Amino acid sequence: MNNNKIKLILKKTMLAGVLALGFLPALSASQNYTSYVDPLIGSGGHGHVFVGANVPFGELQVGPMNIFKGWDWCSGYHYSDSIIVGFSHTHLSGTGCSDLGDISLMPYMGKERTSQGRQEDISGSASSYFKHANESVAPGFYSVKLDNGVNVELTATDHVGLHHYIYTGNETPRLLIDLKTGIDSRSYETYIRRVDDHTVEGFRFAHGWAPFHKTFFYATFSRPIKSLDVFSDDTPQGKNELQGRNVKGNVTFADSDRDLLVKVAISSVSCANAEMNLNTELPGWDFSATRKAAVDKWNKWLGIISVEGNDTDKKVFYTALYHMFIAPTQYADVNGDFRGMDDKVYTGNKFRNYSTFSLWDTYRTLQPLMTILSPRLVSDEVNSMLSIYDQNGKLPIWPLLSGETNCMPGYSSVPVIADAYLKGIGGFDADRALRYMVSTATNPKQNGVPELMKYGYIPADKKREATSINLEYAADDWGLALMAKKMGCEDIYNTFIKRGLSYNMLFDSKIEKIHPKMTDGTWYEPYDPFLANHRNGVGDFTEGNGWEYTFMVPQDPEGLISAHGGDKAFVKNLDELFVAKGDLGEGAPPDVSGMVGQYAHGNEPNHHIPYLYVYAGEQWKTAARIRSLMHQFYKADPDGYAGNEDCGQMSSWLVSSALGFYQVNPSNGVYVFGSPLFKEASIKLENGKIFKIIAKNNSDKNIYIKSAKLNGRSYSKSFITYDDIMRGSTLELTMDSKPNKSFGASKVNRPVSAR
Repeated sequence: MNNNKIKLILKKTMLAGVLALGFLPALSASQNYTSYVDPLIGSGGHGHVFVGANVPFGELQVGPMNIFKGWDWCSGYHYSDSIIVGFSHTHLSGTGCSDLGDISLMPYMGKERTSQGRQEDISGSASSYFKHANESVAPGFYSVKLDNGVNVELTATDHVGLHHYIYTGNETPRLLIDLKTGIDSRSYETYIRRVDDHTVEGFRFAHGWAPFHKTFFYATFSRPIKSLDVFSDDTPQGKNELQGRNVKGNVTFADSDRDLLVKVAISSVSCANAEMNLNTELPGWDFSATRKAAVDKWNKWLGIISVEGNDTDKKVFYTALYHMFIAPTQYADVNGDFRGMDDKVYTGNKFRNYSTFSLWDTYRTLQPLMTILSPRLVSDEVNSMLSIYDQNGKLPIWPLLSGETNCMPGYSSVPVIADAYLKGIGGFDADRALRYMVSTATNPKQNGVPELMKYGYIPADKKREATSINLEYAADDWGLALMAKKMGCEDIYNTFIKRGLSYNMLFDSKIEKIHPKMTDGTWYEPYDPFLANHRNGVGDFTEGNGWEYTFMVPQDPEGLISAHGGDKAFVKNLDELFVAKGDLGEGAPPDVSGMVGQYAHGNEPNHHIPYLYVYAGEQWKTAARIRSLMHQFYKADPDGYAGNEDCGQMSSWLVSSALGFYQVNPSNGVYVFGSPLFKEASIKLENGKIFKIIAKNNSDKNIYIKSAKLNGRSYSKSFITYDDIMRGSTLELTMDSKPNKSFGASKVNRPVSAR
């Protein structure tokens, strides 16, 4: 591409670039918040977090990839491993499903090699052993000294990965570009071409968890290419260019070239757009400056929240905040172009497109928290969801790049959109949004919707996981109803508020449990609420059991209390949840982890449950439980999370809880009090104001709220509203070692879910 063409493209993309950066918080990056972040937290156990170099919400995540060995390698890397097969440019973080790992580069020396080897034998392959003692990981940076003699450093921009390799041995330096290997994804078409002596381009089209995605790349080298040998899998196919299903390329450099920089830009649209991304974001070769820019960007986002506490608590907190800002990911080039789910390229977009929405997880905590931390980002997210409807005929369920995975029950984009609208976050067409929400919630192809519309509930003998699906739809429909009511659409409100109450049809007052119901209206029997599966492995619940799902009514806790017969019976049942002992039975999914009785902190439908005491007037019990869970399930080590991190949801629970408040109902802007972890915390709001939380006398023993003040005035409520937060208020909590059981006890001081 000639210089004039590049200049023209840069001019056209300038506005899009400004828009893309427009929601960055206007903060001083003088404090190095990244020093508290340990990206290896959650890389062991079942955390599944991404390890590597990226920037907040970047499209590209460049990092090491192990040989894929199953569920705990969903991100491509697990702390227990000792082999690296390449450094790829797209990764998921914390998910329970695996995909991506596109455009893998592996530096090595000596004779040409193309295979990754096997876990039991990598001899003769391009892979290498490594040791954690030779690793260094920080926001925007990853380095490792491979046992094969190559030292690797990585950093990144939104769309470009910058690699620095030092070949320390005497053998010929080489670089394997592997377009076949991914993270449990299967390439179906790949291509590589030598453009000139310093440049290679190509693409990888793959099937995986998402039905398909296309990744184009444009790579430039600081040293001239001596040769590019191309392979179909491991079979030689000549030089310089090849297209096929499993293309690989071996780049060879002169023996004297021991210090190499590589820039790799990606795009969903084309190699030309990848080149445009590279020339826009990283025209130079300064690794240190690029790393510093990444750190500065991380500090700006992490610096939205400042806390005062001990170093260990700050490490866990800021690492959680870091994990919150990995996804959703930008899915648009510097000029705004992106590839849709219909495989069409969308141009001229007035919003920044995002993907990688783990909505079944994040609608619970991360999204309500982001309405505080960055409303402008939320606006772009909503526009991205509306665009997905245009591409795919329904709002997203679990969208990954250009594919809809349809993973997990519910249409969990609906409460996210409703929450944004009800909080006054603009920048999107509310009429269009409501129309799309109703269409999605009545789509006959949506799992369980026809049954819900016919029976008023989803019969357990009609759909697998019917009871969980029903409960998720009820939470979603409640937000839709509230949005319709605010917009004056009473008929829509009446329909969907009734659906939001459908959980009542599944609550069995005789056993005080959610109980799967059959088509004829009878309860399924024999029923054991401890079991995660019933009827020969046909599960009634998604990653859980009847104990947990009894409390999966975040939209209407007051109604659930009433169904129990009142506060006393409800609190008794909730108390028993945390001590009940029983076997989940054969086939229980590994996601049901982090157990306290039958409460499973490692799985997201449980996350609001400890806060339900507040609705029954016993805020002090919430305080005790929250403080215990924070210390029990968040540790500063690789196995530091109770379960899958799930694109920031596990982390956002900690962030929100550590601040001292949590939005239970996903679509009403009411944040109930728990027990703040820090003596003081400040949130720098986009409107230039500051929301401050002061917890006087806070300590490991003083976990209970004795009294509260809001803006200097006595405050008796056990919650705070979104509007109060966004006004830039100061919430002052006085903490004590003994519970003040009267705090928030009276009905007038309890949170209420809007109807």
